[in-house]
Amino acid sequence: MTEIGNKFPVKIDIDNDEPGGDLIQDILTEKATLPSPPLICIKILDLVRRDDFTFQELAQIIGADSSLTAKLLKVANTPHYNRCGQVSSVEKAVAILGVNLVKIIALSFVIYSEFQTEGSDSFDIDLFWRKSLTSAVAAEQIALSATGSCNDHFLIALLQDIGILIMHNWRPDAYQQICKGALDGHTSLHQLEIDHFGFDHQMLGAELFKSWNFPEELYQPIRYHHSSDTGPDQYRNVIDILDVANLLSSFYNENNDVDKFRRSREMLSTKFGTDESAADTLIEAIAHKSNEMFSAFEISGEDMKPLSQILQNANEELSSLYHSYEIMMLELKQAKKKADLLAKELHESNERYRDLIYKDALTQVYNYRFFQEALSSEIERARMYGREFSLVLFDLDQFKKINDTHGHLVGSQVLVNISGLVQKNVRGTDIFARLGGDEFGIILPETDISSASLVAEQIRRIVEGSKKHAPVTISAGLTSYCADKGDWDKSVLFTKADEALYLAKNNGKNRVCIV
Repeated sequence: MTEIGNKFPVKIDIDNDEPGGDLIQDILTEKATLPSPPLICIKILDLVRRDDFTFQELAQIIGADSSLTAKLLKVANTPHYNRCGQVSSVEKAVAILGVNLVKIIALSFVIYSEFQTEGSDSFDIDLFWRKSLTSAVAAEQIALSATGSCNDHFLIALLQDIGILIMHNWRPDAYQQICKGALDGHTSLHQLEIDHFGFDHQMLGAELFKSWNFPEELYQPIRYHHSSDTGPDQYRNVIDILDVANLLSSFYNENNDVDKFRRSREMLSTKFGTDESAADTLIEAIAHKSNEMFSAFEISGEDMKPLSQILQNANEELSSLYHSYEIMMLELKQAKKKADLLAKELHESNERYRDLIYKDALTQVYNYRFFQEALSSEIERARMYGREFSLVLFDLDQFKKINDTHGHLVGSQVLVNISGLVQKNVRGTDIFARLGGDEFGIILPETDISSASLVAEQIRRIVEGSKKHAPVTISAGLTSYCADKGDWDKSVLFTKADEALYLAKNNGKNRVCIV
C-alpha cells in the first residue's frame, strides 16, 4: 500500500516484467504526485458491487456532494436524457436515468474534477477534455445503437487518454517533442511513447485505474484502445467502439478531416451493421449531445458544429468557390484576350523591327546584313550535313546610264521592278537580297551548280524580256559550295561568285558565267 497525492492509500500491483513496468511503478508512487481515488468514487464503486444496494443509498452518496448533485441534475434535465419533466432530486434522477447511467455520470464528474490541470503553450487542456468528452458521447451512442445498452462505454471513453495528462505533467518537454513527432502521421503517438519511455499512455492509464481498484472491464479496454489486435477477445467490441468514437471525436474537434469521417462511417457499417443513413443520423446526434455535455462539464469553447452544418458550410464554400471560379474564368478569358492582342501587337512590332533590320528600304527584299548571316548559316549547315548550295551575284548592265539619262527616281524604280521580277521567280527557301547599289545576290539551298545555272539563266531571260518594267539586262556570276571543297568561308565564296560576275561583264554582259 502506498499513498498517492497524500489522500487515500491505494494498492500498486504492476508486473515488473511488462515493458516499462518499473517506470510506471515509479510514476504512480513516490516519484510523481497524482490524485488518488476520491472517497466518493470509492463509495460509489463499493456500493454498486453489492447485490442488495438500493437507489436511495446511491442517491444519498451523491447527494452528500452538492457540486456533484448540481451537475448530475443538470445532465438529467438535458433533452437527451429527460423528456419527462423537471428533475429536481437525485432520487428522481436515479429513477429516470437508471443506476448504471447515474453511476457513470457521477464517476465521470468526480474523476474529471480530479484531473483538472492548467494548460500550457504546448498542451491545450480544454481541447483534450473536449475530445475526451466527444469520444465518451460517441462511444455511448454507438453502443446504444449497436447493442441497445451503453454499460460503461461513456466512462471508459472519457478516461481512455488520462495517461496523456499524466505523461505530459511528468515529462512536459520530452512529451511535447513526442507529440510533435506524431503530427507527421508516419508513427502513432502511442508507438512514439513506447520508443521513448518503454510504455505508452494506454498502459499508464490502465495501471492508474487498476490501482484505484476499478473493475477490470473498465481498465482493460483502456489498456488496449489503440492495440485492439492484442487485446482480450471479451473486450474486442468495446475497443472497436472506442476506435470509431475516437475517429469521430477527431473529425469534430480538429479539422473536419473527410477521411476520418469516411473511415468512421465505414467501420459503423462493417463492424456494427449501421447503414449510411443511420450512421449519418448517429454522427449528427453525437455533436448535439456533446454540446450539452460541454455545458454540463463547464468546458469552454464554441459549440461543436453538427455534421449537417459542416456539410452545409462546405456546400456554401463550394458554391462561393464555384462563383469565384466563374469570375476567375471570366477574368482569365479577358486577360487571355488582352494577352493575345498584346502578343499580336508584339509580333507585328517584331516583324516591323525585323524589316527595319533585315529589309532593304527601297526594294523591300533582304538587305546585305541579312544576306551575310544567311550565308554563314548555309555554309555551316552544308558542312554539318554534307550538302551543297549555290550562290548567284548579279548587277544591272549600264545602270549608271539610266540614272544619268533619266534621273535617280527612274533608276530607283527600275531597281524596285527588277527586285519584284526576281522575287517572283525564286523559291520560298531561296534567299534574295539587294547587296548595295544595283548589285543583288541569291542563295540557292540544296542546289548544285547545274541546277543553279538554269535558275540564273531563267532570271536573266525574264529581265531581258520585260522591257516595259525593267528596260535593262543583267549579268550574273555563279558558284557553288560543297562540303568536300574544304574550309571555304564567305569571303572565298563571294570572291568566286564575283570573279564569275566579272567574266560575264567582260564577255559582253547580259549573260551568266560560272566559276
